Amino acid sequence: MTPVRTALLASAAVLPGLAALHAAPAISTFGPLRNTVMPRLAGQGRPDHIALTFDDGPDHLSTPHFLRVLEAQEVRATFFLLGSMLHRSRGLAKEMAAAGHELAVHGWQHRPLAFRGPQATWSDLARARDAVADVTGRAPTFFRPPYGVMTTASHLACRRLGLNPVLWTNWGADWRKRATPRSVQDTVLHNLHGGGTILLHDSDCTSATGSWRVTLRALPYLLDACRERGWQVGPLREHGVAPVRPRT
Repeated sequence: MTPVRTALLASAAVLPGLAALHAAPAISTFGPLRNTVMPRLAGQGRPDHIALTFDDGPDHLSTPHFLRVLEAQEVRATFFLLGSMLHRSRGLAKEMAAAGHELAVHGWQHRPLAFRGPQATWSDLARARDAVADVTGRAPTFFRPPYGVMTTASHLACRRLGLNPVLWTNWGADWRKRATPRSVQDTVLHNLHGGGTILLHDSDCTSATGSWRVTLRALPYLLDACRERGWQVGPLREHGVAPVRPRT
């Protein structure tokens, strides 16, 4: 057997193992398991508090409507921004930060990290982090991966960049074409407990067209339900989730 063939066979044997190692953290996408054994990654915080988070903005067509509802309700939230969307709506992002909302990182493009290598993952997160920092004047604290899929590379990139990965305990499944305000409410509130983190979307850029309107209609009822249960609603920075320190 030639040295080249030996090397190729060895590589073929090693590559599946490396791929499995890279994708292993994706098991955290299974909500019940994540909420039970990975409470920090799930975003579980203070028992008297609910973290309200939105993904996929800023969107100049939809996000301002959410901002008006939140202002009327005197609620602040965490918005996980896509760098590609932020690039087109810098002024809106500045308005969000000025209104007291927390801006966090959702990556530059909404692409699964499972199909990206370490360097591409780091570059995507770093580019988005820098874009958010440029708008707010401070480095963002939190990161949520597209589709909620973490990888070994994304965990390592977060450590290097000083980002704390946070997924969610409850979502509204509001991206679906068949979603309704009632379905969003019921899905969010099912098994919602104090300390939970809610995931909604303030843009339909990766969801069913117009789905943000359903979320918008559900939002006031969700806020009322949380208050009736004695929970404060606010951003992750007030939720008691400890940030990581960047690795030098």
